[in-house]
Amino acid sequence: MRCPEAGTAAVHRAALATPAPTAITRAFSGKPARGIVNRFMRDYDAAAPAAYPEIHHVTAPLRHAARQSGNPDLVNLWAGQAHELATEEPAAVVARRLADEARDAMRRAAHTLSRQADDPGRRRR
Repeated sequence: MRCPEAGTAAVHRAALATPAPTAITRAFSGKPARGIVNRFMRDYDAAAPAAYPEIHHVTAPLRHAARQSGNPDLVNLWAGQAHELATEEPAAVVARRLADEARDAMRRAAHTLSRQADDPGRRRR
């Protein structure tokens, strides 16, 4: 979501770069989703009905105006628990890095398994 190609609103992109906590809420859409905690979540989460897509449509104008004005307290800032680890790089760079890291992890795992197969005393029972 921080990649330039993502089209993420500036206010959302800025929030993703912070270590702010996240929580599950229905406040913005009526459907549970994880987002960065902001004023809207704190004020309306407890009262939010499980009414998707109705709540989504009711809050859409507010969310749109908040994105346009850059107000992070009224925007659904969807994010995972480790959102601040995301980098602001082109998607191709991120995808290449993830693929390289996955290949490296697979090589290390294969090496470990190979060593265990060669040495029966090292095997887990």
